[in-house]
Amino acid sequence: MTETRDVVELILQDHRRMEELFRRMRSVEADRAAARDEFADLLIAHAVAEETEVYPALKRFKRIDDDEVEHGEHEHEEGNQALLDLLQVEEVGSDDWDEKLEDLVQAIAHHTDEEERTILNGARENVPMSRREELGAAFLEERARQLKAGCGSPDNIRRVLAS
Repeated sequence: MTETRDVVELILQDHRRMEELFRRMRSVEADRAAARDEFADLLIAHAVAEETEVYPALKRFKRIDDDEVEHGEHEHEEGNQALLDLLQVEEVGSDDWDEKLEDLVQAIAHHTDEEERTILNGARENVPMSRREELGAAFLEERARQLKAGCGSPDNIRRVLAS
């Protein structure tokens, strides 16, 4: 990954990493449980950082649709619930695993597609690079704080869903 402070590029880098982790979670040749655990930490850290540092700031820009930002927050909840459902599957590779993984993939793919087409393109067009870099620094700081705290645990995901 390239070194950048642009919040748009940082979010996109996380999206591409999530796609790679999905491939590992599908592969019988990979450590699927480890990929799931890494994904859990990344998804929660990413979403919390977006919701606390990025989304509120983007709502202040007139040409970024507040409804899209709020819809993105709702989609985070759907993805978090799908993740929790997968984490509760007892046997990696079982039919239940495959079903819950597919639910998670669909929820996240839908969200990242919409976010990239609406919110991130809106940020590209309307937010000056200097502000995008400030948001990127705040995003990285919050994301790192969440990762350090082990944010992908089922108990923490339940707390996030309850808030």
